[in-house]
Amino acid sequence: MSRQIPYGRQYIDEDDINAVIKVLRGNFLTTGPYVKEFEDRFAAYVGASYAVAVSSGTAALHLACLAGDIRRGAEVITSTMSFAASANCALYVGAKPVLADIDKKTGNISLDEIERRISKKTRAIIPVHYSGLPCFMDEIQEIARKYNYLIIEDACHALGARYKDSQIGDCKYSDMAVFSFHPVKHITTGEGGMITTNSKPIYDRLVMLRSHGITRDQKFFMEEIHDGWYYEMQMLGYNYRLTDIQAALGTSQLKKVDQFVNKRREIAQMYTEAFLDLPLDLPIEPAGCTNSYHLYLVKTNKDTRINRAGLYDRLKNKGIYCQVHYMPIHTLPFYRNELGYNWGDCPVAEDHYNRVLSIPVYPAMDYRDVEMVISALGEAVI
Repeated sequence: MSRQIPYGRQYIDEDDINAVIKVLRGNFLTTGPYVKEFEDRFAAYVGASYAVAVSSGTAALHLACLAGDIRRGAEVITSTMSFAASANCALYVGAKPVLADIDKKTGNISLDEIERRISKKTRAIIPVHYSGLPCFMDEIQEIARKYNYLIIEDACHALGARYKDSQIGDCKYSDMAVFSFHPVKHITTGEGGMITTNSKPIYDRLVMLRSHGITRDQKFFMEEIHDGWYYEMQMLGYNYRLTDIQAALGTSQLKKVDQFVNKRREIAQMYTEAFLDLPLDLPIEPAGCTNSYHLYLVKTNKDTRINRAGLYDRLKNKGIYCQVHYMPIHTLPFYRNELGYNWGDCPVAEDHYNRVLSIPVYPAMDYRDVEMVISALGEAVI
């Protein structure tokens, strides 16, 4: 079989495997001491006061909306150029996702579009750090403060990224930030997610919400304390807990996150230097933004002799398995049929979608892989 290179995959070494084996030989498989260790180490890494581990990035978004008291009838502004979960989380709590167009140069949510989409029902903004490139968070924070809106950063692509003097996830510019640990992300727990915040009340609410809305902590009890087995369900929560098995893997992976990000940035730099003379639009990195390159995006343009679909097929035939991120949320059948969105609502995102392709970038790539991608792409577009 010829060599095949996916657009992304996990990197697992013996330390990761041994960390999981240690848990399997211990006393806890579900939520135990490794979850707390993972949370503490993650909060320290990003510079936040608190971190709450959950079962997925989607669960993290859902709980962030709940903890932020986003209720039925409210509106939440987010980018249409993202995975559906960035908008679905508003629907989960009975709110309406208001999908905004993107900035042509960065692919992130347009600041003008945020202002244009504001209404009397707006309660929150969910900026998405698309592909690992941070949004202009100081300007988004300025808009939110003007109206007293909540900010939940969708940082599922952006572990290890920086904005000015801020590590993404430290919540300097937001109320919460959410992360995903799917295998193609910067670190993995198989499936898993994390929410960071600097607010103790939000943290306490998140901890309860991820476990059925139940607490065993006496200081939160509403009723007279009874026997040792006593607990209270105080709100409608969910079973969104992470296991100790996953947390042990995540803790081991977290020790290597800077190494992983540096490798992604190194590959991205090699791509950018190699593709400068090709008829493609390449990623930019605005001043003050440090991209952690969950994705490396190339876009066909008027000088490219082949369209995006043709480029995708040519690369696949050469063993380079690319992906398209994403179909704009407003174009998905559910959003058109149930929420009244239509093609044409966000023209910049639609143009981006029609031209964009995610090419392989992940730490497990060796330099032979990178050179294979560079050679194949050069041959495919000329």
